Amino acid sequence: MSYMFIDGIKCEFEKAKARNVLEVAQQNGIDIPNLCYCENLSIYGGCRLCVIENERGGIEAACTVVPKDGMSIRTNTSRLRKYRQMVLELLLAGHKSECTTCDKSGKCKLQEYAHRFGVEKLRFPVEYCQEPIDDSSLSIIRDPSKCVLCGKCVRVCKEIQNIHAIDFAHRGHETFVGCGFGKTLSQTGCVGCGQCAAVCPTGAITIRNDIPKLWKAIHDSGKKVAIQIAPAVRVGVGEEFGIPATVPTTGKIVTALKRMGVDYVFDTSLTADLTIMEESAEFLEKLKTGAKLPMFTSCCPGWIKHVENKHPHLMPQVSTCGSPMEMFGALIRQQYADEDIFSVAIMPCSAKKAECARPELVKD
Repeated sequence: MSYMFIDGIKCEFEKAKARNVLEVAQQNGIDIPNLCYCENLSIYGGCRLCVIENERGGIEAACTVVPKDGMSIRTNTSRLRKYRQMVLELLLAGHKSECTTCDKSGKCKLQEYAHRFGVEKLRFPVEYCQEPIDDSSLSIIRDPSKCVLCGKCVRVCKEIQNIHAIDFAHRGHETFVGCGFGKTLSQTGCVGCGQCAAVCPTGAITIRNDIPKLWKAIHDSGKKVAIQIAPAVRVGVGEEFGIPATVPTTGKIVTALKRMGVDYVFDTSLTADLTIMEESAEFLEKLKTGAKLPMFTSCCPGWIKHVENKHPHLMPQVSTCGSPMEMFGALIRQQYADEDIFSVAIMPCSAKKAECARPELVKD
């Protein structure tokens, strides 16, 4: 076990488990501000907020410095604070500030750091990216004017998802993140997985917000609103409100939805069993008819979209059964065929938005 000193604190680390000083600090409960770092992605070192001061007085980015046994660094000096304030001013000068109406307000790391380091005014002219908002995707909204070029979305799309839908375009002051050749997300191989939105520290990439449609339906006295909830949502809602994962939240969710004005609430787990039954029947039919095997099944619309885009030759082997969400939607419409029903699915995956809008599923 090796050790180093961070702000005078002795911090142990294993060289195999710490790529850089930033990770050593995080493993020892020391927070160093950062925007472009992600433990699952390659090191980029672009935001320069994670700067540290070494023993010789030099300033370096913590995410690019390899930890060494016995080294000593400082993370919170007067010099570093001024440096970070200037970096934040420069980032804010290239960022369209709409904090009061931004979907990321309250959860934006740029906003958080601006408050933490007391950045109250900018000394630089505001010149944010003028590229248009890309709302072509059914799952994701891209707003280049709020991008700080941290590169997280580019790396997660390339290194984790292997989709390569977005990348840096142009150079210098004209750099922005886009799809290339003037294309929109809907014209690329984007599968709507939403991982880019999950890692984006600002409001540059967000999940499409369909909540206004739900409220409109709830307030329409002529409609009946039916909602199905995916199992993972129960844990996600609990985490959002600080409820331990071991505490059941189903009753709380149902009560909250009923008080909002929802008429029917269902658990998507019901049609998970139905999906298995239908897929089993389809597999047996393929065996009888001698169809090409194996048969692929997936409830992930992002995976299905990727097969359609990149491996269309495998589509005949993909099960034609819908996902549990699709099947439950069909059951709800069948059960309440004599009512003006508004069917809603609360899912943990942004690609489900695109799945609902597939031509074969859209109902008048």
